[in-house]
Amino acid sequence: MLKVLVVDDEAVVRRGIVLGIDWAARGCVLAGEAANGEEGLAAAERYSPSLIITDVRMPRMDGIEMLAKLREQGNKAHVILLTAHSDFAYARSALKLGADDYLLKPFRNEELIAAIDSVRQKERELTGQVFGGGLPLVKGDKSKYVLQALQYISQHYADEDISITAIAQHLQVSEGHLSHVFKKETGYTVINYLTQYRVHRAMELLRDCRRKIYEVAAEVGYRDVTYFGSTFKKLVGVSPSEYQDRCR
Repeated sequence: MLKVLVVDDEAVVRRGIVLGIDWAARGCVLAGEAANGEEGLAAAERYSPSLIITDVRMPRMDGIEMLAKLREQGNKAHVILLTAHSDFAYARSALKLGADDYLLKPFRNEELIAAIDSVRQKERELTGQVFGGGLPLVKGDKSKYVLQALQYISQHYADEDISITAIAQHLQVSEGHLSHVFKKETGYTVINYLTQYRVHRAMELLRDCRRKIYEVAAEVGYRDVTYFGSTFKKLVGVSPSEYQDRCR
């Protein structure tokens, strides 16, 4: 399982990465996000991500300096750089620090997914892990429960009555233990991750301009379309209708 940290000072870009990718389907879990290199450095120390997706140009501390400091500390996380054309010569120095790949902004989700899959392949070759069903098979109870919870959410996110109680009962583990290990390994509570996943799926559905907002809300588990709208706007920054208009 790749634990991913996203670092970008542009909130729209950062949220687009966080919400625009089905992390569980890629064998990943989102560990956290940060708005600049200083926050990214602290988050990396806190969550120990195995993959860092970072912008190059950021205030307070840029991505190159952050990566250099992490390497000085012995951090060996995989790194995917996000860079503008004008930054490319500058960003090449990061490749010497062990960055795995770089993407030129603006990039498409498919390009980022391909870069992530390439990192997963490298990790597979290094560790000899066997992947199945889009998820890595990782030893250890904690990772096992987290992976099973992620898989359950991906299969049951549309259920209106899904809850941490239902997930814990399905996994035959206590709510307290599941809450603890899920938060520790992902940086999110189970319910926060469920909300993120539902909004991610809603974004995919809303790209079809023929879909009605209330239909999408129901398909991702929200009976109250007003609550769905407010939740969507809080995470994405625009309302469902505004997001759909941008996709036209």
